[in-house]
Amino acid sequence: MNKPQSLALQRQLIAQLASGELRSGEWLAEQAGISRAAIARHIDQLQEIGLDIYSIKGKGYRLAQAISLLDINQMKAHQPNLAAEILLQHLTDSTNSQLLKKIQDGQAMQRGAVLVAEAQSAGRGRRGNTWISPFGSNLYFSMYWPLEQGIQAAMGLSLVVAVAVAELLEQHYQLPIKLKWPNDIYLGGQKLGGILVELAGQSHAHCDVVIGLGLNVQMPAGSASAISQPFTDLAQHVSAPIDRNWLVPALQQQLCTIMQQFEQSGFSAYVNRFNQRDLWHGQTVTISSATTQHSGVCRGVDQQGALLLEQNGVISSYYGGELSLRGNVHG
Repeated sequence: MNKPQSLALQRQLIAQLASGELRSGEWLAEQAGISRAAIARHIDQLQEIGLDIYSIKGKGYRLAQAISLLDINQMKAHQPNLAAEILLQHLTDSTNSQLLKKIQDGQAMQRGAVLVAEAQSAGRGRRGNTWISPFGSNLYFSMYWPLEQGIQAAMGLSLVVAVAVAELLEQHYQLPIKLKWPNDIYLGGQKLGGILVELAGQSHAHCDVVIGLGLNVQMPAGSASAISQPFTDLAQHVSAPIDRNWLVPALQQQLCTIMQQFEQSGFSAYVNRFNQRDLWHGQTVTISSATTQHSGVCRGVDQQGALLLEQNGVISSYYGGELSLRGNVHG
């Protein structure tokens, strides 16, 4: 079976299991027109991409918990008129990588176009870290934006995106979101999401921006052991089910609005909005690179988005890049 056929069959299997009900291998094989042994092989592959499927001997298969799949038509129904397109992939290496490839291949994209995936095989965070991306559980979201002023105009952009996401989650779910410089979203002292902004272009001429967001919505228990730091998800803090088909277009609209404002005003309009949510504000932190380490009191960020660290009464500025920030709990 070739890869497109295999993916189509896996999508069908996932849809049949999504309700959380028990389905016999015989029934699944009949529906797909393949053998029960082939069904078992596809189930193994789905388990490998993070689907928590129980195999019950002699009875069949069921998901540990029901899932609501992303649906292009449902997402479109929540978009305003003339919104840029939303692309949906079943499984991809990385939504950021896919958009960057489109840019490199010279494909025309609308400003604000979004790519989302149900799972990522090679999700990425900052500094080469892996982003655990199980199927159908969380949000793996990337948006395209052209910046005519060039790469220098992107100073502080990851913080602006963090503010935009925080404000949406606060308004819609009434959650007390905190932000950790330079790109993390926290809730209850634990990591809820991360942002990865990647740029392609020149310092003073047109550049293309890919804004990546990984947001934990309902992390399966089976994936938790692969995550090396304390984390949380929206489902632990929100009583109603999280509708990802609403959340994707809502984030697209929020980010398009804030990007238009950012192009006009730069980062200075967001300094206070970031600092009032700063996870480590007023606390002792350590900022480190591969070769250096500095400790002091976090004083928020400045007009360019640099971290302000007070050491012996002197405040110094530190810019993102390959720096890592730690406080008195794991961060």
